[in-house]
Amino acid sequence: MSSVLNYNKKAKMDFISIGALVHRLDPGIIPFRKATECKIHVSGGEFNVAANLADCFKMNTGIATAMVNYPIGDMIAERVKAMGVKPFYKYFKHNGVNGPNMATVYSDRGFGSRAPVVFYNRSNEGGALLKPGDFNWKEIFDGGVKWFHSGGIFASLSETTGPTIIEGMKAAKAAGAITSFDLNYRAKLWNIWGGEQKAAEIIDGIVKNVDVIIGNEEDLQKGLGIPGPEVAAKSKLDPTVFFGMIDKVIAKYPQVKIVATTLREVHSTNHHSWSAVAWINGKTFMAPTCELNVYDRVGGGDGFAAGFIYGLLTDESPEEAVKLGWAHGALLTTFPGDTTMSSIDEVKAFAKGGSARIQR
Repeated sequence: MSSVLNYNKKAKMDFISIGALVHRLDPGIIPFRKATECKIHVSGGEFNVAANLADCFKMNTGIATAMVNYPIGDMIAERVKAMGVKPFYKYFKHNGVNGPNMATVYSDRGFGSRAPVVFYNRSNEGGALLKPGDFNWKEIFDGGVKWFHSGGIFASLSETTGPTIIEGMKAAKAAGAITSFDLNYRAKLWNIWGGEQKAAEIIDGIVKNVDVIIGNEEDLQKGLGIPGPEVAAKSKLDPTVFFGMIDKVIAKYPQVKIVATTLREVHSTNHHSWSAVAWINGKTFMAPTCELNVYDRVGGGDGFAAGFIYGLLTDESPEEAVKLGWAHGALLTTFPGDTTMSSIDEVKAFAKGGSARIQR
């Protein structure tokens, strides 16, 4: 893999991401309007990848993020520690009334023919207040870092988060890191302050600094403003539309070496067909397709990203890296919450075509 991606092999940190931490309130299969209790999951698109890499794949990871000094912040910080992720916090003081806050995501699980419903309370969120100059990148990257990551959710939070990502990416590049960006296009978040046009403008500035893009054809169209091909895919598992867009992506961002995504056909909330594909330096790779019995679909894409990045950083073949991402993403949908509860052995067994037979 070294011919595809060059990075500092001796770096102290394997992976650092920048993004916002959130807590997700999950009433299970009960819709919120009828809920009487919730589970609390700690999450964040960028954090999830760091947590998965640390907890399952035993990598040395960190996150640069906002932390608010109040009990919800304390609870979130405890989970960050428990997942083995090294925090680089910019602290904010809570005024006891209206913030700054740690964002809340509300998401029921849905069931069968009823889809999950996701909505947010991100008002006066600490993460959205982050701005260039808030992090001492020289200190964070001291000793080196192999991979630096962020995503479209963090970029969408405010006018200052995009420039903060760019500042981190440039510092990471100077420190010899690979840079990646998960487009993670969320219409609800972008619509508040400019919609698709604003998203494409902000993300364009970020992706100019990126080696690896993660995102499906809708992400590429809406996040990068790249028009999709005329042909509609026959199925969500058909990679031709995705691969058909790669030439336009590379023409616009010639420094990009890898574009990868998961493919998911949703038959019902609890039954998905699942695969993954990647374009790596001009060649295409595709994981097998498996049928998933889904417990909680949130975080599957971040699960894929973590397994894929692990494969790339441990010099697995491109095909194997895609399979490891696919396997870990699949397993992640079988756990409650947004981050992994899998072991590396389970991921490797699944990537080899493992089954759900009992392990004795």
